Formats: sequence, structure tokens, C-alpha cells
Amino acid sequence: MKLQHLFGLGLLLIFAACKPEAVVPSQSQPIAQDASIYPDYRDIVIPPNIAPLNIQVKSAGTAFVGEIKGRKGTPLLAAADEDGKLQFDTLAWRNLLAENKGSDLSVTLYAERDGGWVRHPSYALHVAPEPIDPYLSYRLIEPSYELYRQLGLYQRNLTNFEETPIYENNSEFDAKDNHCVNCHNYQNNGTERMLFHVRAEHGGTVFVDNGQVRRVDMKNDSILSNSVYPTWHPKRPWVVFSSNLTGQAFPMMGQQKVEVVDFGSDLLFYDVERNKISNVLKTDSLMETFPAWTPDGQRLYYCMAPLPQYSLIPDSLKQNKNTRSDVVMSNYKEVRYNLWSMAFDPHTRSFSAPRLEMDCAAMGKSASLPRVSPDGRFLLFTLGDFGQFHIWHKSSDLWVKDLKTGDIRPLDKANSADVDSYHTWSSNGRWMVFSSRRDDGSFTRPYIAYFDEQGRDYKAFLLPQEDPESNLSRMKSYNVPELTREKVKVSPEQFREVIYDDEGVKKVEYGK
Repeated sequence: MKLQHLFGLGLLLIFAACKPEAVVPSQSQPIAQDASIYPDYRDIVIPPNIAPLNIQVKSAGTAFVGEIKGRKGTPLLAAADEDGKLQFDTLAWRNLLAENKGSDLSVTLYAERDGGWVRHPSYALHVAPEPIDPYLSYRLIEPSYELYRQLGLYQRNLTNFEETPIYENNSEFDAKDNHCVNCHNYQNNGTERMLFHVRAEHGGTVFVDNGQVRRVDMKNDSILSNSVYPTWHPKRPWVVFSSNLTGQAFPMMGQQKVEVVDFGSDLLFYDVERNKISNVLKTDSLMETFPAWTPDGQRLYYCMAPLPQYSLIPDSLKQNKNTRSDVVMSNYKEVRYNLWSMAFDPHTRSFSAPRLEMDCAAMGKSASLPRVSPDGRFLLFTLGDFGQFHIWHKSSDLWVKDLKTGDIRPLDKANSADVDSYHTWSSNGRWMVFSSRRDDGSFTRPYIAYFDEQGRDYKAFLLPQEDPESNLSRMKSYNVPELTREKVKVSPEQFREVIYDDEGVKKVEYGK
């Protein structure tokens, strides 16, 4: 056995020896006070295939024991010293959840104080019958950034704690190779067809189509700007993008660190196989963004807002990007997006006239990121006070429209007092993952919530970690969570080869 393996094994044995024995105290005094725990995993609905919900007990005590019991199976125990970190065995946890799928688990926490043990009131974990897609991908990025460095796309196995890179950019600033990656997107929660953008050096959009990887320069004189927010057609190798002219402001005061605004946006249709791009909606006075297909591919939802004070801009300046930028930046808190949709005919690849789905501006609100549930019944979106980049807006909450009944409401149980924004559906429609700043107001972290067949939402819980403190100690924001049924098969090295091959990049063609 190699020396480093022996050293690692020795450290593991020392660590294990320092942990107190996981035994339920033979005598304990019940108390009425609930244990203070982080993360807050109290009384939640969880997938039957989720990784262990390790916690840190914040209540007073010199030692702690946690016991999880179900109607069936062997109770699960974990112990901790004064740090309060209860870490449950992954295999035993998995077996207990499998035995109790569709029923409740009871969690009881014990704390040792002044030589005796106290028992906190038990709380419940309800194990849903439906699993969550096993992989979650996201970008890790500093909350406020100026240089494209030390960021990447990653995928986490939700059934355990394994995190692997999809692609990482340069770890240090390098003007020659400095680039950003963003907007990763998948067809139908699968990874056979996926894409993400590369910005700055080696720019373009990277497409994966059944194992084939290529980078495409999406700029064309016939479209407004580069392709930005994507949505894959559920059945064909087609993508609808928004094309956005965006501006960023970095406020010097207040909690908000970045404001991103559109001063022009259209919708584009891209045929991946034919490498052809065309305009779906190209309007000077209206800004269309955040497209989203329905699961049958027969309707497209999107957000639209009028360009502020467009009628007051002289005709000679309406096409001037600087003029449009100045107008929007001077009035950005007055820009409000409504929800619209268009029917789509896949045979003619044509869209119907737009239909208003929700007049958000009449509510004094602005919509962003519509996403239709896999059964086609529910439209999930975010509402904020203004604009469309709600990831920095404390007013942002998740809302849902029942497309069968027309009922519209906020997700009161899943939402928080802080930012709740970018969201994704599981492939079975029973789970949502979204970004939230509820922990500290600065970092976005992934929260998971159950969503039942009747459209009711449930209390959201933080992405489980092996060390329950690691979400707080990681100085990165989780950006754009996306659920997939399988792991991305293309390696980081394959992506890097395509991204750095500037001679091999394809140029998009205009036309249907």
C-alpha cells in the first residue's frame, strides 16, 4: 500500500476515533425547546433518492446524538462533539429512505449538558414517492465580479456528495485566454443535447448533439446581437434564443451589487443541424426575452416589455445603441415585462400572433424566466418589482399559473423574504430547484422544493452537503441550477479542446 494511502487512512481513523459513539442515551430529559439546526431541514418533503441531510446542531451542548426512525427499517444514528455536526452514513440513509418511501421519518436530537442528556422535540421528514433527477448542474461564480476567472460549470450527484466539473475556465486572469461560460441548457432534462455560451476570448456557443461537440459563432448582421437565453425544442434539434443588448451597472451603495438591463432584445430560431438562424420577433419598440417551449413543442412562452419612452426618441436616433442604452438606464426601474405566448407549427416552423398570458405591469410587477412543467399544466415564473434580471432583486418571488384553470398565485411555502429566482423542473414535474439568497442576502444557493399534482408547493430545503457548514464557507454563488436525468458525458478536456480551437469555430448562417 502506498505511503499516501496509509497516511490518508490514518487520518480517517483518527477522525473516526475523535467522534463520540452514536448511541441513543439511556436516560434523557425531554425539553420543550426545539433544537436550533442548520440547514433548516425541519418538517420538509424530500426525494427518496436524495443524499443524507447532514446538519449542524446550533443549540447548547458538549455532545450530540441524532436518531432517524421510520415505520420500517433500521433506525439511523449519528453523533457529534461540541461542533454539533451530525453526518449520517450514506448507505444506511439510502436504505432507510427506500424502506419508507411515501411515509414519514421522525428525527430526534439529543444534547449533553452539564453531564446529563436532554431530548428536543422530534420533527418529521416526509419521503415522497417520486424521485428527483439525480444530477444538478450550475455555474459557480463570485457574487460580484469584474474579471472572467475562477468560474466554471459543475454537476452534482444529488444521491451522494460527488461534484465534478463540466468545464472550468482559466484559474487566474489571462488577457489572452480570458473568457466566461454561462447559460448552460439541456433538452428535456437530458444531456445528449445541450449547450452553453463562451464570452470574451474564444467566444461562441458550444453545442453538444448526440456526442458531437462544436463551437458556433452566433453573430450575424441580420440579427440584433449575440444569442443569449436559450430553450431547446423538446423533440427536434432546434433552439429558440433571445438576442439581447444588455448593460450592467455596479451600484456603489446598498446591498444590490449588480443591475443588468436590456436596452434591446428579440427572439431567434436556430436549426442546430442546418446551422441556420432566423428572426422570430424583431421589433424596435418591444423587448422580448426568456423564451420557453411547452413540453409538446407547440407553444412558446416568453417575456416582453416596451422600450421606455420609445415614442419620444427621434427617428434618427432609434437605431443608435447608445441612445437606447441611455434611455433604458435612466428609466430601468420603470421597465416591466408581461408574459406572452405564441403557438408554433413544427411543419412550417412558423409562429402565430402573440397572445398576452399575464398583465404583470398592471400589478406593478415584472415577469422573468417562464418554465412550463413537464405535464404541460403549470407555468412557473418569477415576479419582481421591475426589470428582468431578478437574481439581484429582493422583491423576486416564484409564482405559478395553472394553465388549465387560469389560477395565478405565488408559491408561499417555497418563497422567502429574500431573492428567489432562477428555477428548473425535474423531469417528472414533482420537484423544483431554484436559486435563493435567503441565507445571507449575498450568495445564491440551490433550494429544492416539492410540487404536487394539484399544484401545491412545499417548504424548500437547501442542497445537502457532506459538511453542513460548507454551503456557508464556499465563497461562490450557485448560478442557473438545471436538473438532468444523467451526467454530462463530454469531458472537460473535450470541451476545452473545442473552445480553444479558434480555427475550427463555425460561423452561423442566416435563413430558415
